[in-house]
Amino acid sequence: MSNSNGEEDLERLFGDPFDDHNPVGFRAVLAADSARRLPAAGERLLDEWNCNAEFVPVALGGRWRDVDELGRRLRPVFRRDAALGLGYGVTSLMAAVNVWTAGSAAQQDWLSGELLQRRRTAVAFHELAHGNDLLRNDCTARITDGQVIFRGRKEVINNVERAESVLLLARTGEDTGGRSQSLFLIDKKELSPHPGYLPRWATTGMRACELGGIDVTGCQAPAATLVGLPGTAAETAMRAFQITRVALPSMALGILDTALHLAYRFAVARQVYGQSVSDLPVVRATLAAAFVDLLTADCLATAAARALQLDPRPGAGLAAAVKYLVPQLLDEAMRALSLVFGSTFYINEGPYAVFEKFYRDLPLVSVGHAGPTACLLTIIAELPVLAKRAWRADPAPAALFDLAADLPALDLTRLALLGGRRDLLASSLLADIATADARTPVRVLELMTNMGDQLSMLGRQCLAAAPVERGPAASAAGFQAGERYAVLLAAAACIGFWRHGIPLITDQTGDDTAWIQAALLRLQARLGGGDGALPELLAETLFGQLERRVLQRRSGGLRPTAIFR
Repeated sequence: MSNSNGEEDLERLFGDPFDDHNPVGFRAVLAADSARRLPAAGERLLDEWNCNAEFVPVALGGRWRDVDELGRRLRPVFRRDAALGLGYGVTSLMAAVNVWTAGSAAQQDWLSGELLQRRRTAVAFHELAHGNDLLRNDCTARITDGQVIFRGRKEVINNVERAESVLLLARTGEDTGGRSQSLFLIDKKELSPHPGYLPRWATTGMRACELGGIDVTGCQAPAATLVGLPGTAAETAMRAFQITRVALPSMALGILDTALHLAYRFAVARQVYGQSVSDLPVVRATLAAAFVDLLTADCLATAAARALQLDPRPGAGLAAAVKYLVPQLLDEAMRALSLVFGSTFYINEGPYAVFEKFYRDLPLVSVGHAGPTACLLTIIAELPVLAKRAWRADPAPAALFDLAADLPALDLTRLALLGGRRDLLASSLLADIATADARTPVRVLELMTNMGDQLSMLGRQCLAAAPVERGPAASAAGFQAGERYAVLLAAAACIGFWRHGIPLITDQTGDDTAWIQAALLRLQARLGGGDGALPELLAETLFGQLERRVLQRRSGGLRPTAIFR
């Protein structure tokens, strides 16, 4: 069983971020952000905790057991400083997963040793001229006489100068097809001559992250740096993305978690017209809605992570759905919470100033990952096959929604580019609807049934769609199908955890239906049904639960973990 105490262990090490004397507290984080550097005390703490061990599989000497645990154990870092989370080493994870997926035993042993010795590796995929289109990158590699000769440069790469090694994507073919690019795991000491480094880019968010560039023109490295076979970079990256597209959004939930605590504290303390801001119904509803969106995002990320353990084969579309929808939920909730602060949002000092930093940092958590359009392309390529073969009522494996259940070891070799024959979440949605009984509250059953109807409509649309709707030339309706699928998976995840007894919220009557009603109402609005506004009774119930969590210093997500102690 996963070590469920890992998140709380790191929480205790970080301590109370609201304590101005805490060297890793919010005051120190803001000072480091202003200086555009990572908080030194935070890096030392993560060194002592050996954070890099989180990115190394247990079989290679690390602590990484499963994707769900990986995301949760890093949330305490993102609750304090997302730049520290990304800048210290999460980009090492983004590079390393490619090596765990396709690297040789020697490469895996070497990289695991580097990481466990607290060294970093950078992931050098991107070139500004081509963005996320990896197949059109211009950096080249020529393999000859036991050496690789590189030409070109990579830009906006986190930690590229201070990392000891780099995973570099370069063109080894003449065309722009799927077999034109290869991956190279390079110990920078073995590059001859030494590479040149480009000036650091200044950013609005993640100011402390060292986003630079590298020029490898004329540099040579041993041919053994090639990861996998020539021309397999795209395939390897797409398989590795299935892990990071779930793990990083899961980590980023810590940002909204902190934002909720900050907004609640501000609303209670701030007085307007002789009353607390938190007494205003619109503010209470705003906080309640953001709380529900955090729960929804956590349900989806957690279910997807656990599904990867149970059956990695259909993970591409599911992971893309997480990467598409969870950042949207977080971003929209952060924007709504910013309105609670009013003009105070722009003040960069005082106990709530860190909210503005979190607001700036959130969009850049996805640096190095494909954007929403790329995620939708992954989804729509699978939809017709899923609709034809996979959307049948089929109860989920017990371990999918049982947070105490053991999970099988993650088998990266089973990650596939296209699943198509199994869809654990969509099938569980249909099964939960089919097995609902008289104990299911009428309003919840109505919302569940609507989600099932929406899935059926989506299936008919996908089966009738022309082949062009499966690729970049798809119409707006084709991309909207991908969006709807992501929303339906989120609904399936929420229903699954609720139906299988995860007591997220219980009001004073012992009724545990408020949160699932609210989650489904807000997801239904994304499908064109209503505006997502919470009825007053639901909003009050959820605000009360959020209030209890903040006062008890517990997280706002699926597991009410002790935080900020």
